[in-house]
Amino acid sequence: MHLPDAEQLPRCDVLVVGGGINGCGIARDLAGRGLGVWLCEQHDLAAHTSSASSKLVHGGLRYLEQFEFGLVRKALHEREVLLRAAPHLVRPLRIVMPHDPALRPRWMLRAGLFLYDHLARRGWLPASSAIDLRTDRSGAVLRDAWRHGFAYADARADDARLVVACALDAAQRGCRVHTRTRVGALARDAQGWTAELIGDGGARTQLRARAVVNAGGPWADAVHAATGLGATRRLRLVKGSHIVVPRLQQGDDGYILQQPDRRIVFVLPFGARLSLIGTTDVEYRADPALARIDSAEVDYLCASVARYFRRAPQASDIVWSYAGVRPLLDEPDTRAAEVSRDYRLELDVAGAPLLSVWGGKLTTFRLLAEQAADLLAPRLGCRAPAWTGGAVLPGGDLAGALGRARPGPDDFDAFAAQLQQRHAWLDAAVCARWAHGYGTRAERLLDGVRGTSGLGAQLAPGLYEAELDYLAREEWARCADDVLWRRSKLGLEFDLAQRSAVELWFERARPDHAQCACR
Repeated sequence: MHLPDAEQLPRCDVLVVGGGINGCGIARDLAGRGLGVWLCEQHDLAAHTSSASSKLVHGGLRYLEQFEFGLVRKALHEREVLLRAAPHLVRPLRIVMPHDPALRPRWMLRAGLFLYDHLARRGWLPASSAIDLRTDRSGAVLRDAWRHGFAYADARADDARLVVACALDAAQRGCRVHTRTRVGALARDAQGWTAELIGDGGARTQLRARAVVNAGGPWADAVHAATGLGATRRLRLVKGSHIVVPRLQQGDDGYILQQPDRRIVFVLPFGARLSLIGTTDVEYRADPALARIDSAEVDYLCASVARYFRRAPQASDIVWSYAGVRPLLDEPDTRAAEVSRDYRLELDVAGAPLLSVWGGKLTTFRLLAEQAADLLAPRLGCRAPAWTGGAVLPGGDLAGALGRARPGPDDFDAFAAQLQQRHAWLDAAVCARWAHGYGTRAERLLDGVRGTSGLGAQLAPGLYEAELDYLAREEWARCADDVLWRRSKLGLEFDLAQRSAVELWFERARPDHAQCACR
């Protein structure tokens, strides 16, 4: 890399490489401490692993069996933090576990759930309980063989929107967010780093940063290699795949299904009429951007559900599938399903600071970001304290919008009802979707609007030009896939012609925006 006069280059305190949940969370935390931050993501925000999760914010009940009490405790604590920080994106979920005595005795499950209830403070969620599946509402869809079970509380999340919310917060605090921007090379000296940034059109620019954060997720090894430094850790890439089928459950309960191979499979509500089934654990060695579900995974997921449900899903029922690659810490001689979901932070100060993030999971991103900032900020002369533990994410101040002194578990329902009352002309389904997706920021779409004519043309049912313009202007959406499969899941509702109309809007209204092939 040619190194021009460093004084002529744009400068920042920290360059964060990677626009997944960890990268956006770290950028948010550092920017909130007053540091100058740039974030670069080679594709769209949450384009890969961070939008390919099981959509759960949870402690990880099964990790208790692996004695990962520390991981479960911090994840349960973070579950409570996120329920308050983003109540529009993270919501309580009742999960039902049918009991299979051939796999685990009842006393073991009771003990595990007792720990799950008490390892961290619960503010909004109820305790677990034993249930009779012959009389409980959740048992109606299960085979007669399943008579006893347990119910416990966790939370479900819109993972991709959670990433965008962190990026929005970071940007509001001064971070410069660059999507479709790849870091080509990183050169270190005693005073800082020179980074080569490559835009989606191939244009190359350079940047000076006092420190670099490697939050590349499954590409973390490649980002580290770009520094020219020797490898310190190895990632183990594990593919997790999900399928979406017509609704299997009658209500909004989720199910956790124990399997003979000691794994578990979730069946979760997904929108109003679909169910999400996942996940698998498959060793993966190819390009993470190319991860796709295979036929063996489809068969495994369908068979796993067929053990329990009266109506078993078939491959022909699948309306959508996705796969993500988890960047896990390498543990030799450990099955993929048993590799720890915990994370490690590694700070290299043999020169300008380099902070590398290895591993991690959606639920613990805020704590990971706080610990990363605690490590890095003092090296840059920043003594600002941690601040995100009690902060809301953009759109999340529902209590404030309702005029309430403190947040409560019923804030979202009250806010959604208030939003619909204030804008009675707005279709109820659109209003509910905007309340969930944007929270209080929905008013940015509705400010001064008195009817649907003020929202512009309707390109597909419930999708107006005003929303697309907002997503392109404020949320870094560059093409139809960014909107239909990440910032919303409207791709599941629209036919090919309607999806094409959204792409055509981007081509006409935003001709400077690139096409994309990352879904």
